[in-house]
Amino acid sequence: MFHVEISASILLSIIIPFLFLILANLKSSSKNFSSSSNATNLPKSYPIFGSIFTILKNKDRRVQWTSEMVLCTPNLTYTLYRPFGYRQMFTANAANVQYMLKTHFSNYRKGDVFRKTLKDFLGDGIFNADGDNWKFQRQVSSHEFNTRSLRNFVETVVDSELSDRLIPVLKNAAANKIVLDFQDILQRFAFDNVCNIAFGYDPAYLLPSLPQERFAVAFGSAVALISERFNSNIPFIWKIKRALNIGSEKQLKLVVNEVREFAKSIIKEKKQELQEKTSKESVDLLSRFLSSGHSDEDFVTDIVISFILAGRDTTSAALTWFFWLLYNNPEVENEILKEIKETSEGTVYEEVKDMIYIHASLCESMRLYPPVPVDTKSAANHDILPDGTVVKKGTRISYHPFAMGRVEKVWGPDWEEFRPERWLEAAKDEAGKWRFVGKDSFTYPVFQAGPRICLGKDMALLQMKRIVGGVLRRFRVVPVVEKGYEPIYISDFTSKMKGGFPVRIEEREVDLLQH
Repeated sequence: MFHVEISASILLSIIIPFLFLILANLKSSSKNFSSSSNATNLPKSYPIFGSIFTILKNKDRRVQWTSEMVLCTPNLTYTLYRPFGYRQMFTANAANVQYMLKTHFSNYRKGDVFRKTLKDFLGDGIFNADGDNWKFQRQVSSHEFNTRSLRNFVETVVDSELSDRLIPVLKNAAANKIVLDFQDILQRFAFDNVCNIAFGYDPAYLLPSLPQERFAVAFGSAVALISERFNSNIPFIWKIKRALNIGSEKQLKLVVNEVREFAKSIIKEKKQELQEKTSKESVDLLSRFLSSGHSDEDFVTDIVISFILAGRDTTSAALTWFFWLLYNNPEVENEILKEIKETSEGTVYEEVKDMIYIHASLCESMRLYPPVPVDTKSAANHDILPDGTVVKKGTRISYHPFAMGRVEKVWGPDWEEFRPERWLEAAKDEAGKWRFVGKDSFTYPVFQAGPRICLGKDMALLQMKRIVGGVLRRFRVVPVVEKGYEPIYISDFTSKMKGGFPVRIEEREVDLLQH
């Protein structure tokens, strides 16, 4: 105990003067480093401290600020200098992205810093793995994701959650003129979905009472706290807190233990269930992994937690910004309603396969507001990127989907506009029909690209199109905001709308189901 107290005293004696120096520099440099000026002026870098003063001034608009830095460089690549000589690169150059994610994939890994920072929560799961461990998990997961039976199961889960939970909640809100936080509603929908698909467990998080389901709350807290750690500008502070088991690190340890213990209890129940079943057919991902011989508890826990993290906030983030953009672009909503009228509400797959305009609208929304705005790799060896940028071994380099959606040379001078037609062309064989024209995944890496491209991409788009069609057939989603209000885009691992998305739900006078 005495040793810990002495260590803490020494560490604090180092940290406190450092923090006072940072505060002093923030005050003295406020004229030079205002947030509004950063679009054209690259931040100054100082010995030892790097650009920490400007970084801290922009910590609440980190994504936007780094995007501005990248976009004002001629090769769309920018190097940010952090304290103690640590460097991080950001790029929105599609050639660099292809080089990192495909051509020279083996050199750009998660890296030790990434893995060690997230290991307490993600363990060695697929999103925190490199090398042979990643290859093995990817092979196992790819096999399961490519089965028709899993797609059928996903369709059933999505349809049930939509008809039995989301529609009744919205109907109740419309009837009683209740203001909903639509971001929260969409997160609850996604959490129920992904838990059913990953675990075969239904948390029943989306109910009219909007319950504080224990696993959902613990998982959300764990994500928020591990994100705080991951995005820390001065990493040794969280390491000290973890060593001393204090503050946010103590809280993180508690909620991660709760999440992992709950996951393991579900795994034990699932093992017992599978032993007792006469039929060997498995539906959810957990059952599939266990049935195929992957019974190691830690391995299965890590991989399932990774999939819940991937599916929990990405679709809800995409849809939150989609419905905001739709409200501000009524001409797009009218086109979508026209498409919905022409689409029969049959099976999930049958309904969404013809939703070309909705598909384009979702892609356009994610161009402007990607669910994952920045993704980071670490260079295993010295290298030179296609644009000539020298990359030293160990350098962290982030490709920036948020910035890439704002590159004028790629998207045109109207890149700020929400225009789904940029993804479409008129079909030559069918008058009046659209044909989707996508961008290559290195220009538009919203779902990653190369060997690590998102396994759940098709399922995510299916789910989003099903929600858009199911909701807009019956309701209008009307934000409760003052005229001229602009929501603030923030991000931890995934993007969010700061403060939530308050809306009123209005039932359509003519239900499009009755067309």
